[in-house]
Amino acid sequence: MMRDVQSARAMWLKGVLFLVIGFLSGGLLLLENGNWRTAALLVLCVWGFCRAYYFAFYVISHWIDPTYRFSGLGQFLIHVWTSRFKRK
Repeated sequence: MMRDVQSARAMWLKGVLFLVIGFLSGGLLLLENGNWRTAALLVLCVWGFCRAYYFAFYVISHWIDPTYRFSGLGQFLIHVWTSRFKRK
């Protein structure tokens, strides 16, 4: 089981590092292949995956199991996989 991060500083650092990763990788991609089509597809890709991630958490917490608490999609997939074998 993973523990929740309790430190506000650690959460801020984690958020900033995610932004740095996103900006660096997006910037390098555009630098390598810098045209408007690539930029538009990159924006749509990021937007689509962000919406899918939000949707997954919304569906899990409101439709699949409102009582289950998890810290990420990986932990949820493990929960689904193990509960599947418990039912059989």
